[in-house]
Amino acid sequence: MTSNVETLIRGAVVKGIGKVADFNRKCLPRPADAHPYLTGIHKPMTEEVTLEELRVEGEIPAALTGRYLRNGPNPVVPPDPASYHWFTGAGMVHGIRIAGGKADWYRNRWVRGTEACAALGEEIPPGPRDENSNAPNTNVVGLAGRTFAIVEAGGKPAELDYTLGTIAHNPFDGTLAGAYTAHPHHDPFTGETHAVTYRGDEPNKVWHVVLDKDAHVIREEAVAVSDGPSIHDCAITENHVLVFDLPVTFSMKMLLAGYRFPYAWNERHPARVGLLPRNGSGDSIIWVPVDPCYVFHPANAFETADGKVIVDVVAHETMFARSKRGPDSERSRMERWTIDPAAEKTTRAVLHDHPQEFPRYDERLTTRPYRYAYSVALPDCDTVEMVIADTRLFRHDLESGTTDVRDFGPGRHPGEFVFVPRGEQGAENDGWLIGLVVDMNSETTELVILNADDFTGSAQAVIHLPHRIPPGFHGNWVAD
Repeated sequence: MTSNVETLIRGAVVKGIGKVADFNRKCLPRPADAHPYLTGIHKPMTEEVTLEELRVEGEIPAALTGRYLRNGPNPVVPPDPASYHWFTGAGMVHGIRIAGGKADWYRNRWVRGTEACAALGEEIPPGPRDENSNAPNTNVVGLAGRTFAIVEAGGKPAELDYTLGTIAHNPFDGTLAGAYTAHPHHDPFTGETHAVTYRGDEPNKVWHVVLDKDAHVIREEAVAVSDGPSIHDCAITENHVLVFDLPVTFSMKMLLAGYRFPYAWNERHPARVGLLPRNGSGDSIIWVPVDPCYVFHPANAFETADGKVIVDVVAHETMFARSKRGPDSERSRMERWTIDPAAEKTTRAVLHDHPQEFPRYDERLTTRPYRYAYSVALPDCDTVEMVIADTRLFRHDLESGTTDVRDFGPGRHPGEFVFVPRGEQGAENDGWLIGLVVDMNSETTELVILNADDFTGSAQAVIHLPHRIPPGFHGNWVAD
């Protein structure tokens, strides 16, 4: 456990580095082009909106009662384009409430951190928060009947009320000592929620954090690493947590230069996947090499009878190698990794060789073999930044090796779609796929509800919104 003296010394060093970064930020070269994450489809919303009795096309399933929620970066005041990075904008949560076959309301609300409260003239909600990352912008989840906006790299969770107002900066009722993540994984068979977390000021450690059914921390186990790796997500199996220690690491040079997201491709950092026993000590982790690449998001993972671990991921050849404004993958594809701890080898097999991201699956099957994964197509072109999704959604059949394609049409760009089962039991594809589609032809947005077992058929329902919601990161269906 870190001593008080160590904490004071680290805090003083961080403050000193921050002052140097603030000074150098003013000297960054001015961009010659429009910032891709502040213009076009990414142009931030400038106000909070409440809409009621939304227009619906088709029929919303009567069984759906709850909220579709989505989080993403949305600066409150125009940032300096020389230093702005897409991952650092203040979080804005969007929500659509559904009940009784109707779409009752839409709301968007900034997460109340330093930036939003200063601009809106409000007091910052109570609770501990990171000074540099206190408006979580990456995901929004329902845990133990409560709603939390979350982010990685040292940020604390922010608890929201039902209508998306910020209640408090809440590290799970004081049970979280360290950092949290944007990607917790709930195990439906144990009731636990697992995560791998990291902090920029602790380059030699990451943590396995476990919540119980009440969303209270019951485990924070440190794992030794080096170079400060950016570990965006993890995966879990029946007996292991997968730690993706890949070649994107903290860059002191970028931080001192004034860049707000100081992580970059580091070809000197060995790529590996850690298999950590779910109840084991940090030094019991088994590290297995993998060819260099970067993974933001896995789909599901499970174990085989002969001791191997299978995990399906979207793998990028490189990441943050060319751009300081956002993700800059040269190529991504859906892969199946077979991790063999006995042979100390990871075998990578291509499942679908087209750029894509945001894989989701039926989370009733987390830690178990499964058949279907859903992902969003990315344009197949060499652009420096990953600015916009394609117009297509993929459904990968992992048993037959085929991929179904749903195209929303020219100028219509889907975000991440989440699978919602029709009930606790039932077939893997017995449910709905729900997600936002931005129509740049009219600068409007739709919440689309698809029948997962009729993937290319007519939408079950479309809920219309009269404005463009900027592409964010992650969303979830949170049932009442």
